[in-house]
Amino acid sequence: MEKRFLTPKEIANTMINVGVGKANLKTSPMIYLGILAGMYIGFGGLANTIISQTLGNIDPGLAKFAGAVVFPVGLMLVVIGGAELFTGNNLMTLAVMNKKITLSQMLRNWSIVWVANLVGSLILALIVFYGGVLGGDAGTKAIAIAEGKASLDVMTLILRGILCNILVVLGVWLAAAAQDIVSKIFACWFPIMLFVLCGFEHSVANMFFIPMGMLLGAKVTMVALIKNLVFVTIGNIIGGGIIIPFLYNYAYLKEEHKVSKQES
Repeated sequence: MEKRFLTPKEIANTMINVGVGKANLKTSPMIYLGILAGMYIGFGGLANTIISQTLGNIDPGLAKFAGAVVFPVGLMLVVIGGAELFTGNNLMTLAVMNKKITLSQMLRNWSIVWVANLVGSLILALIVFYGGVLGGDAGTKAIAIAEGKASLDVMTLILRGILCNILVVLGVWLAAAAQDIVSKIFACWFPIMLFVLCGFEHSVANMFFIPMGMLLGAKVTMVALIKNLVFVTIGNIIGGGIIIPFLYNYAYLKEEHKVSKQES
């Protein structure tokens, strides 16, 4: 019978190779693909805002679920269409742990991609604003989202950032196991739906949500925006760049390295 998915150990080795490819990507493509990823995640955020604008008056839980249903399109576009997303690229630590790339190579990718994601998110927010896409209840909802995120304290931002990127990188991990488009879509959908439903914090999504609300009149200062992005990013790195890669490396790759060393 044809094998249509990778085992967890095979995924771990695949993600190391993916990390090597990302580390060796030239600067220009990295920037372009990072801008696209920022816009892709922003599209998911835009859909989330529009679909939940009136459902909140009916049932808040249903509104959150409706928003969670459509938001994963962002990661689907990134994974299947091809783009550089900072939170997904946190898995590059697996390649660093296995000495396939250097720490400086990883940090170069992270810094360039993070900034490019921000640029892409801001471009989309400006186009949406000047295109008059969010008006009425949708605009009110966007303002409420921005103000809610900006009001969170530092510990909440970090902890929700950790939980968010555990699920995001698991979405990327599961998508790497899938060998066909439909499977990749489902692999992306469930973990991302879950993080949005639970109200966790995603740094790149917030690059769209908060500036979008600010453009529409949200009472959010630049200091509050920077605070949110900095501490959510820290949480995202802990969850997706340390916890998941470390545990999977220990579970699936450490023994393999011991055997190879003994044989050599």
